[in-house]
Amino acid sequence: MSQAALLVLADGRFPAGGHAHSGGAEAAVKAGRITDAARLEEFCRGRLHTAGLVSAALAAAAALGLDPAELDEAADARTPSPALRNVARRLGRQMMRAARATWPHPELDAVARLFPKGAHQPVVLGVAARAAGLGPVDAAYCAAYESVSGAASATVRLLSLDPFDATGVLARLAPELDRVAHAAADAARVAVDEGVDALPAGSAPLLEISAEAHAAWAVRLFAS
Repeated sequence: MSQAALLVLADGRFPAGGHAHSGGAEAAVKAGRITDAARLEEFCRGRLHTAGLVSAALAAAAALGLDPAELDEAADARTPSPALRNVARRLGRQMMRAARATWPHPELDAVARLFPKGAHQPVVLGVAARAAGLGPVDAAYCAAYESVSGAASATVRLLSLDPFDATGVLARLAPELDRVAHAAADAARVAVDEGVDALPAGSAPLLEISAEAHAAWAVRLFAS
């Protein structure tokens, strides 16, 4: 296992399409829920412990080799918003293209055939981590970090927030990200024996509602 592969997969420049998405931050900024670094930190903390935990557990389970079809169904069940399900599949399709080009592997090929329009992004992320020789904790870290880093980066553009302040938010969340990643990996290991119902199903209703509203905007800077 090359630990350096984790840096490649987690790099914001990895061409998986995440730069075009704000993780709900654009809608939150417009609604006045994110106005500065302190409010961004609150938003990211909530996102990390809900959507972030769910995504991290799905990715960890995929990295452990659980059935991608079952995991994709589990992801659907944990994503009430049709807009967010569509986003997750678009990102999954782009992640698949990047992963197959970077780490060619029969398991990636099999998932691509099974989901020609894209599987949920965390599931693809986990399979990509597996193809890269990474483990469940690595996959969970990637998914958990992505759940907050996208929102932080987007807020720099949306509010002209100082990039140093946005990075400081991510640094302060690091201990919690550690806990979420390990909790997600532990849940994935339980799911190996007990099935996908053992994975976390934390909800963030305001993110779901905001995503539906955001999808209907005539003008927006980010796709989600």
